[in-house]
Amino acid sequence: MCVLATSAVTAQTDDAARAATREKLRALLRERGPNFKIAFAQNQKQPFNFSGSLEQGLHNADSIEVVLGVTANETLTLSAFPHYKGDYINLDKVRNSAGLMRQLVRLSHANFLYWAADESGDVYAGFKFTLESGFPDDAIDIVLQSIKLLDPYIGEMRPNIDGSSAATK
Repeated sequence: MCVLATSAVTAQTDDAARAATREKLRALLRERGPNFKIAFAQNQKQPFNFSGSLEQGLHNADSIEVVLGVTANETLTLSAFPHYKGDYINLDKVRNSAGLMRQLVRLSHANFLYWAADESGDVYAGFKFTLESGFPDDAIDIVLQSIKLLDPYIGEMRPNIDGSSAATK
């Protein structure tokens, strides 16, 4: 019985810490999100996630949807989903999925953010922050600043996405 009580206390402490981290993230995104032209809102279905969309200053993507989440294991995740021609870039819908996957692996090796696909096949760029050394205010700023820099890579992916020429911008 002592083990069960200890586990319950630990779970409550972890939940409280996660909620406190969410509130720090909320405050940071409210204050600094507009600097990056992204208005963040809490996700109604996933209360530990915030999402927003970058729509200005892009030449290749229609927009880039940004999702920041507070995990249960003391990390923050950022996923940036480019929207191209009105939809997500999905591995099952692109012209050359094998070519796009190879390109994502190469970009992951060469870029600040890693490239991946989620469980539904939607392509995104991501970054994970650890909370071991405290809340990473400045690191979040740097990563949010990098979101707009993803746009040229969408232009490079175009031959694999829809068969059009790679964009030079």
